[in-house]
Amino acid sequence: MANGNAERRRHFFLGDITETIPYRSRSGGGRPRVPARDRIQHGEHLRSQIDVLRSDLEAARELQQAAGIDEGLGLQVEFESFPDIELAFESLARERLGIELLNVRHNNDRTNATVFVPDGKLVHFENLIRDYIERKHDRIGRPRDNQRLIDAISQIRAASLVALWTDEFAAFPVDDEEPFWWEVWLPVRSNHAAVVSDFRRNAEAQDMEIADGELRFPERTVLLVRASANRMRESIITLNSIAELRRAKETADFFDSMGRAEQREWLADLLSRIRYPLADDEAPYVCLLDTGTNRGHPLLSSAVAAADLHTVEPAWGTADDHGHGTQMAGLAIAGNLTDLLASSTPVKINHLLESVKLLPHDGATGTNAYHHGYLTKEAVARPEIAAPDRRRIFGMAVTAADNRDRGRPSAWSAALDSLAADSDGEGVNRRLMIVSAGNVIGLEAWAEYPNSNDSDSVHDPAQAWNALSIGACTNLVQITEPDAVDFTPIADAGGLSPFSTTSITWPSSWPLKPDVVFEGGNAAMDSKSASTFPSLSLLTAHRQPSARYFTTTTGTSAATALASRLAAQVMAVYPNLWPETVRALVVHSAEWTDAMRKAFLPTNKKPSKTDYMKLLQRCGFGCPDLDRALWSVANSLTMIVQESLRPYKREANKAPSNRDMHIHRLPWPMEALEALGETPVEMRVTLSYFIEPNPSTRGIRSRYRYESHGLRFEVKRPTERVNEFVSRINDAARNEEEGTRPNDADPAWLIGSRARHRGSLHGDIWRGTAADLASRGFIAIYPALGWWRTRHALA
Repeated sequence: MANGNAERRRHFFLGDITETIPYRSRSGGGRPRVPARDRIQHGEHLRSQIDVLRSDLEAARELQQAAGIDEGLGLQVEFESFPDIELAFESLARERLGIELLNVRHNNDRTNATVFVPDGKLVHFENLIRDYIERKHDRIGRPRDNQRLIDAISQIRAASLVALWTDEFAAFPVDDEEPFWWEVWLPVRSNHAAVVSDFRRNAEAQDMEIADGELRFPERTVLLVRASANRMRESIITLNSIAELRRAKETADFFDSMGRAEQREWLADLLSRIRYPLADDEAPYVCLLDTGTNRGHPLLSSAVAAADLHTVEPAWGTADDHGHGTQMAGLAIAGNLTDLLASSTPVKINHLLESVKLLPHDGATGTNAYHHGYLTKEAVARPEIAAPDRRRIFGMAVTAADNRDRGRPSAWSAALDSLAADSDGEGVNRRLMIVSAGNVIGLEAWAEYPNSNDSDSVHDPAQAWNALSIGACTNLVQITEPDAVDFTPIADAGGLSPFSTTSITWPSSWPLKPDVVFEGGNAAMDSKSASTFPSLSLLTAHRQPSARYFTTTTGTSAATALASRLAAQVMAVYPNLWPETVRALVVHSAEWTDAMRKAFLPTNKKPSKTDYMKLLQRCGFGCPDLDRALWSVANSLTMIVQESLRPYKREANKAPSNRDMHIHRLPWPMEALEALGETPVEMRVTLSYFIEPNPSTRGIRSRYRYESHGLRFEVKRPTERVNEFVSRINDAARNEEEGTRPNDADPAWLIGSRARHRGSLHGDIWRGTAADLASRGFIAIYPALGWWRTRHALA
């Protein structure tokens, strides 16, 4: 724990401590068994279903030729497994034949996979079934009968509309005739432009409305299309190229401002104490993607230049007609104004602002589809084109109105991941994207705190792996309104804010979110209901200074503005940090409060790794601290390593394989640590990197992974020799490759390797004695599986 009164020093940047070692592979690994079937009976049953498909494919070809489709005649075919059997869906694809796996869905106890079969290629599946019935072997006697695949298949049929639906089933349209906006996920195939052109032309011919813009990923292009379910159902075969369908997202309404007028003298006093940087001081910028910013406010006029106000739609203008963007600007530049107004000390600000209007004034989509992922990419491009050489952080407090993704990547979240990794620019211009986790909304929900936090999961797009996702905590517990004497704060000081969403309900495949929490305000309860009050809120700039200068705000939006401010302060002190490193420092500086531990960790026994994982899913790594993010002190040192690693290699005529691992030898004083003996100490490790997204719905632990690559860390154990440590890391890398999950062998880690390696931001805390720590001075970074390796044609 850092001592606030100790002498502050800059963090230690370590060089020449990294050794790159090659990965040593091994063969082996088993797969779960599938119950054997009667080959003749089962094979003939599937063969009869293929015969039905032959006529379906012929009819589809005629419709598609009549529609003038240029890129890929064919039929979407659905394969369904037997109950409680995991279909080996990867084996269904044959890229050299143009047979593409479109999506995989897990429905109750069955697996369903949808495959595009080109015209003339249905014979491939007939041959698979023939070899299965005839028990085919190769020339040296090895089975080539496809038994594991065929034994798992229960049904083969032409894909219906439901077979392409990969969203929550509850979001599937109830009214077949009511038009709504669909996310249409198209495959790329051999010619992206031809696939999109064919689809647009045929969709318009079917009287479907297509929104402007598109999102491109390695294997998918996402469009927004407005049509009824019946219209989509009637057109599926003609449209031909749909890989997935989801319901398009609508953005949430922003919190209304809560009036608390402040006298102009307060602001004048504050402005007399503030020192802003000059635009030519190479200061970092916080770029807010929101409802615009009104720089006519005296607090903001020196923080954001007129030339730095942008919009994604010229007809909207750059002005903030709603108020939310200006509120975020006030917090992002100066923090909670209540603290500053109550003080008389000078205020030095080391960063500036940019603003991009991402939403129209009412924050609602109405009947128009705003392709949020596409618009976010457009919003990022505006300031980068205007000022390409600036160091900037992007802060976005705009989220979807629902939480149905439950951690699964969406088009919007994948767009954030792509922007962060600079997928379109080969990683040259990586970005730090900071996004709000979304809010628990409603008096009844707040009254159910903290259960309502658990049931309302982090909103789209905050599930993005590369984004720094922000939840809310609160220290605001003093209610000063005279008409609120019967109310008490819902959250204790230091506790999780009633507004903050969590990832408690997410499947274990997805990241632990939020990453950290910042002040987001509180709510209060009396005997009847819950309510909000200005005294439990943050004070910020009002959009209409002619009417009043200050307003109040709450929620994860406010927390996101504060997080963006802290990240900019880190960037101002350490201008050479990578975006991944700034993200890591913010998280590394965070700690759980006593209130969080009391609320979410057991008090009658030692917390388990599962307990800490659930704490992470609610509060992230806790509340970041600016001093810890910026400085080391005598008893709390931060060592930073920025390195690049080539995780995979490709040799001629061979599939890609793991390539390199890094071993870092930490330069700490072994003799001094050993002399401390049994003194309790703590070591914290944070690993941050960006992945390139591939958001098709085709399985989690398979070659069709979302992440381009993964990285893991391990620390040497006290009794291990270095060569034994290297051997253990090779085993760990092979376990990742084979999908096995070894037991956590080191109980001193709070979170453990099973839970900490989710997403692309990994952290854990080791606790033990100084003597034990002395011999742990090696950290390994090694690769895990990703689509760069398994889908090497895309890499």
